[in-house]
Amino acid sequence: MSDPIAGSEKTLLSRVEDNLLPLINLVFLLLMFFIAVGQLSSTSLPELPDSQSQQTPEQPQADLVVKSSGDWFVDGQSIDEAQLLDFLPVPNDKTPLRIGANRSMTMAAMEKLFQRLESGGYKDIVLLVQPGS
Repeated sequence: MSDPIAGSEKTLLSRVEDNLLPLINLVFLLLMFFIAVGQLSSTSLPELPDSQSQQTPEQPQADLVVKSSGDWFVDGQSIDEAQLLDFLPVPNDKTPLRIGANRSMTMAAMEKLFQRLESGGYKDIVLLVQPGS
């Protein structure tokens, strides 16, 4: 093919082949590793629930429900702003307050509610929404 480089007995092609051999060995070892690891985990994935098979999906429980009329409900009982903090669960760092609000509620009304809850010591609030609404 080509003339050997001065002082070297190997041609350029044979030197490239010599340098390529460790790379081939490494790829082969990686391939064997992944084949072995794939065989070690024989447990199948758990069955995922089919969304169409669930006739009545579980509704999340809201601590406070705000209707489109602006009325507030805790455990189905209508309350006013003065009673709000008395009927809600005690604020803690582990469990956030869950609020279910009608989508027609204005941002100004939400801001007023959030300020009232913040003054009562609630730092974590989760706003529950209905999918597809």
